[in-house]
Order: sequence, then structure tokens, then C-alpha cells
Amino acid sequence: MNIGDWGHLSVIVAFAAAMVAALGYFMAARQRPLGEADESWLRLGRTAFIVHGLAVVGVIVALFGIIHGHRYEYYYAWSHSSNHLPVYYMISCFWEGQEGSFLLWIFWHVVLGAFIIRGSRQWEAPVMAVFAFVQLFLVSMILGVVIGSLKLGSSPFILMREFMPDLPVYKLNPDWVPEDGKGLNALLQNYWMVIHPPTLFLGFALTLVPFAYAIAGLWKGELTKWVQPAIRWSLVGGGVLGVGVMMGAYWAYETLNFGGYWNWDPVENAVYIPWLVLVAALHALVLWQRGRTGLRTAYSLVIATFLLILYATFLTRSGVLGNASVHSFTDLGLSGQLLLYLGAFVVLSVAMLVWRWKQIPVSEKELTMYNAELWVFIGATVLCLGAFQVLVTTSIPVYNALMGLFGVKTNVALPADQIAHYTKIQLWMGVFVALFSGIAQLLWWQKNSKETISNTLTIPTILTLLFASLFILLVRNNGLPMSLPFIAVLTTGLFGVLANLSMLLQLIRRGVRISGGAVSHIGIALMLLGILASAGYSNIISKNTSGLLYSREFPDDLNRDNVLLWRNQAAEMGPYKLTYTGQFYDVPGVPGYVNKELLFRTADEYKALARADIKQEDGKTYYKAGDTLEIRPEDTYYRVEYKHKESGKQFVLYPRAQVNQEMGGLLASPDIKLFWDHDIYSHVSSVPDPSKEKDWSEVKEYTVSMGDTLILNDYVAVFKEAEPATNLAGLGLSKDDIAVQADLIVSGEGGKQYHAHPIFVVKDRLVGRVPDEIEALGLRISFNNLDPTSGKFTFGVSTTQKDYVILKAMEKPFINLLWSGTLLMGLGFGMAVWQRGRKPRPAPATKVPRTSKAPQVA
Repeated sequence: MNIGDWGHLSVIVAFAAAMVAALGYFMAARQRPLGEADESWLRLGRTAFIVHGLAVVGVIVALFGIIHGHRYEYYYAWSHSSNHLPVYYMISCFWEGQEGSFLLWIFWHVVLGAFIIRGSRQWEAPVMAVFAFVQLFLVSMILGVVIGSLKLGSSPFILMREFMPDLPVYKLNPDWVPEDGKGLNALLQNYWMVIHPPTLFLGFALTLVPFAYAIAGLWKGELTKWVQPAIRWSLVGGGVLGVGVMMGAYWAYETLNFGGYWNWDPVENAVYIPWLVLVAALHALVLWQRGRTGLRTAYSLVIATFLLILYATFLTRSGVLGNASVHSFTDLGLSGQLLLYLGAFVVLSVAMLVWRWKQIPVSEKELTMYNAELWVFIGATVLCLGAFQVLVTTSIPVYNALMGLFGVKTNVALPADQIAHYTKIQLWMGVFVALFSGIAQLLWWQKNSKETISNTLTIPTILTLLFASLFILLVRNNGLPMSLPFIAVLTTGLFGVLANLSMLLQLIRRGVRISGGAVSHIGIALMLLGILASAGYSNIISKNTSGLLYSREFPDDLNRDNVLLWRNQAAEMGPYKLTYTGQFYDVPGVPGYVNKELLFRTADEYKALARADIKQEDGKTYYKAGDTLEIRPEDTYYRVEYKHKESGKQFVLYPRAQVNQEMGGLLASPDIKLFWDHDIYSHVSSVPDPSKEKDWSEVKEYTVSMGDTLILNDYVAVFKEAEPATNLAGLGLSKDDIAVQADLIVSGEGGKQYHAHPIFVVKDRLVGRVPDEIEALGLRISFNNLDPTSGKFTFGVSTTQKDYVILKAMEKPFINLLWSGTLLMGLGFGMAVWQRGRKPRPAPATKVPRTSKAPQVA
């Protein structure tokens, strides 16, 4: 039995074990009060879940073994990996595909299930019954079993000849195996691909825990006891999922060239929506624990969070977003299963909630504007409304597809300008969230009296108005726009920071533990200010001031907002002088990047020969001339020197680009210079197409002696010397062969000198010539002949367009507020988890009396 068979068998075992675990845990909890499970059924469920976990680990080991071992007879390895990927990108290949990402999600559920089995014995049976039921559905997605005409799941262990049986090569050789794979998507060859998906899927998995507790509470009639453990897990889930979302934003910022970190892509939205609802659910849970209000809301939002995760899974994996998103997976025939998965849990959840709805306690407490609970409740409502707006628009392709099933054609289309559509609503959501978070945090720790609350709000409000006025004056004095929405975001963002900071200082003076919620609220307010500054006041500093079009074929924005840089020729750009100095490659084992001119490419595109010693700034020699070294040729790094015209400070950026016709042409990734108050964000917009042959002029010959000067169009060259060459990379010379290398010094713009080393070769009694190219000058010089008697040497010179790049650069003011706010938000969630772990809150009563006169807040 080979590794693929073992892997597929492990999937089947995991599926069967999940089924047994679901049955065992269900029977253990059935018709018994909480904490009094049937021991025999409980042992069966626990044992089956352990077997399930071991089988999942076996699947992971088998799949990674196939990828790492370059087993291209398997479709998954061939379609996602290749021979030249480093190990950390092979890890990325594991979850690039649908099956691998499902497996990652399944694995996190196994880990979380182990924590629940170990630490929550009272709730183990009902909660793990839900867990095992979810796992049963998830494992079915990778089962890959065909029963008649029914296909259940898509197996990651399918063979190439089974996936593509009609390939002609299999008719000639049924055992054919590709020598190399397709490789990892170029934009995914990034360290964020290693850490972002596991973080995001852990966030997905964590939403199951409070959902399972909520369903278990409804099932067992323990309608309030579930809140305490659910809060801790919701805190962990909210922190992890929020940080995971922002990891994706930072990945987009440093890898994609649209100049931002969020593009309102439907797949981005599909993750953002459940996070908003999860945060709202967390606040509803806290409301019940503190003020015995909003329990029905807490139930609804906790359940909705998990259902929205399932809906997001359907959106991204069913193929319904194929024409609306660049991130979505293609349909692998799982649409029906995904709908069944979603429908099963929607029906189960809604049925359980309806069954117990009238028994769920409601509050008799009357909320006034002086109650923190009211402001928390309003804030949670705002989060849900924001999520609803994104959900409705993102679901337009689903609506169209659904109506199409009934034969109804719809004309509903996604907004033409999606960024503007979402931003105009989400901006105001941010305004209200920042405002209410500040008010609620101040009231949360105060007595509910008018005088106390007025005193508490006074100082943060005055400071907010002072600082907001100062910033508005500064912005207007610099001639920048300041609209009403921007003023609202600025003011409420400042209030959110100052109000929560004021509360933290008061808690420190009182000797009370610091509030993790306040820290998170400060982080979110800083994020809001960072978004306002970086998106609202991003400044393009690479404006074309030449008055000329670079090309009539270019779009208007490329001609208008980019600077043309000729190789080694300084150009003005805003407050900087820029010099493009050449193309570089990434060489494994060598820090930084290696100049392309030092490398001689071989027939193997992943190998090169060193034309000279490879040294870096540390002075260490990594390769000697003539050594063979590995390169990563997919990407070219364009070295650009920046020099500030006033301060004289310098730095170097290496924006990356790859010409990839399969993915639409030029794939460019920016390089970013970080300052404390702004970023310089630069990316390549256009380069000479390396896949096209250069248009060289006719060769012009020069016959000269050593020391003579040559006039090569606009340049002056001096023929310094010619000498025998014995150690020339790639020529494979024997002792009877002859090679002579010339050294010509060419003076370019600004007096910069270049060395050209064309070679004249006599190998196996045949004459050969190895020309040398100076890309910066657009010159190619060949050593055509030599006459030892007369001491004359003949060189051929042809010319082409000089090397260049067209570069776009933007200034992103105060974007560090966004990233530092993200860290603070995550820190606040972590603090809250730790604090609740130290001092568990008492479980709320199971029943709350109510009167007919009191309002019911659900």
C-alpha cells in the first residue's frame, strides 16, 4: 500500500471515527442532566474522537509527504508544488488547495476538541457531540468517495491519471509521472502564506466552541451556565480571527500593488462579516454576565457567527464568486455538499433556538442613557448593521445564482465602485463604534449617577475637541481636504483613544486590574485613525512632470502617476532623487540580493554560474567566480536608490516584478520604507518585457589596437587590454582550447564607467564569440576577430533601448497607527482571556424574574 492509499484510508477512518464519536457523545448526554453523562457511551465517544484525531494527523503526514517528496503522480502535489520550492513554501502548498485548507480546519477542531475533553468534563458530552457532528461534515469534504453517481468530497490523494485520464500521454505510457509540478502561485510565495492561513483557520475553528456551548445549553436546558465558558472562547476567537484578518490586510499591503491593504473583495468580506458579528456576540455575552440583559441577543449572535463562517465557506469554495473575486476557489463539485452542510446547521440551530426561545431569561432592568449596558448594546447593534450591509452586497452573486435555479434572470450587479460603496457605510460604522466604545468604557466602571458620569466624560471630551481642532487646522493649513465624514472619524477616533486611556489611568490609580477591553478599544480607535490618515491622505509622489507620455498604449493613470527611471541616471521625484541601478535576483544562502550582471544563466533556469566573486556588504565571499549556484528566477528585484534632496538621507528599495502572461502580464510587489510617521510605498508599473527579443541595431565593426578609444554612438570606450582567459563560466574549455577576453571601459552618463568583457573563443578548432551586454547603456559588444601579427582587434557593436523601469511611489501618512492598533487590539483580547482565566466570574442564575412593566432587552 503506497502513501496515497494510506492517506485515503486515514480519511475514511477519520470520517468513520467522527461518526462514532458523534453517536457516542450524543447517547452519553441524551436524557441526562448536565455533568451526569453515561460513562460507557462517554468513553466510546472520547475514544472515537481520539482515533479521529490520530487519523487526521495521519492524513496530514501523508499529504505533506507527497508534497515534500515531489510525488507528482498525485494531482495535488503536481498542481500546487514544484521541485525548486523551499520547505516553507511547501508548507504553504499544503493549504493552497481546497482539500488542504479543509484539512487545516479539521486539524484545528481536533486540537480544540482535545482542550475541551481535558478541561471541561461537565460540558464534554453535549459540546463534543456538536464538535463531532461538525467534523463529520468537514471530513466528508475530503472523503473522495463515489457511490454510483454521487461524489462525496474531493480527495487530495487522487492520482493524475484519475483526475486527467484523457491526457494523450497516458495512452502511450500509463505509468507516466511529470518531472516537475506547476508550482505555487507567484503571489503566494510569501512568508505570510505560511502564517496567515493557519491563523485564519484557527479563528474559524474557534467560532465553533461558543456555538457548541450555546447549542449544548439549549439542548440541556442550561440556558445561562454556558455563558461563562463561551465568553473565554469568544475572546480567544475574536482576538485570533481579528489578527488573522489584519494579517491578510498587511500581506496585501506588502505584496499586491493596488496601493492599499483592503480592497473589499468578496472573499475579504466573507471573513470580515463573521468577525464583526463575533465581536458583537462577545459584547452581548458580557452584557448578560454583568447586567443580566441581552441573553437572547447573545444566543442569536453566537449562533449567527458560526453560521456565517459556514456561509463564508460556501461563498469561497462553491465557485459562485468565480467572476467576482480573485481569491475564490474554483468549484470542485462540492457546491451541493456545502449547501447541505450549511442547511443542516441552519435548521438545527434555528430549531433549537425556537424550541427554547420563550424559556431564555429576559431582563426586567430598565436601561437609561447612564447605563453602560445601553451603550454596549447599541455598539453591538452597530457592528451587526455594518456586517449586514457587507453581507447583502457580497451575496449578490448568490442571489443571482439562486434565482437562476428557478429560471428567473436577474440584473442585480455588484457596485461598479465597490470601495466607495462599502466605505461610505463602514466609515460611519467606525465612527459610532469608536464613540460608543469610549462612552461605554467610561460608564462601565462608574456609578450610574448623572453627576459622576458628567465628571467622567468631561476631560476626555474637552481633550478630544482640542486635539481634533488642532489637527483640522493643521490639515487645512497644508491645503488638504477635510470633509464632514473625515472630521467625524478623526473626532470619534480621538475620543475612543482618550476615553479608554482615561479609564485605564483611573483603574491604575484605584489599584484595579487593567481592563483588556479598554486596551482593545484603544487599538480599534487607533486602527480607525490609521485608516483615515493612510487612505484619506495617501499622496502620490511619483507624478510625471516631464510633460510627455511614456506610451500611448499605457492607461492615463500610468502616464500621469509614474516616474520613468533610466538605468544609472538620476531623476527627480517629489522630495527625492531616484536612481535605478539594476536588476537583482534572490540567491538562497546569500543575504540580500545578487546583481544579475554577476550571474551567467545556464540551460537550467534555476541555476547560474558566478561571473565574478559573489560578495555582500558583510565582506564575506559566498561564491567564487565559476561556481554554480541556485537562483530563484521567477522574480526580478529592481534596485532603486532614494536620496532626500534636503536632508541628504538615503535608502534603497527593491520592488519586485515578474512577467507572467498566464496571470495577466506584470505581477508587481512593492517594497516599503518605514518611517515613524509615514511609509514610502513603491512598486514597478512597467519594465521591458524580458520574454521578447530585444530589437538590436545592425552590427557596426571597429578595428583598434590596445589603448585606442572608440566612439560608440553617445558613449566613449577605451580598449584597455586583451588577455588569455582560462576560467570562464559555462564555456567548458579544455587545455587545447583558446579563449581571449577583452576589457573595454565605457563611460556613460555622469561619468559612470562600465566594464565590458566580450570573449573570442577557439574550441574544438571552431571559432566562437561570447558577446557582453551593458543593459544600462543599451550596448552589446562582441569580440569578432584578432590579428596577432598586426596587434589589431575587431569588435562588433550593436545598440538597443536602454534599460529602464517605470515606478509608482506613494506616501502613506501615519499608517503605523493601523498596525500598532492591530497589535493593541490583539493584546487587549489576550489580556481579557488571561484575566478571566485568573478570576472566573460566577455563573449567572438560571432564571430571572420579570414584571410586565419592565422593558425586555433581548
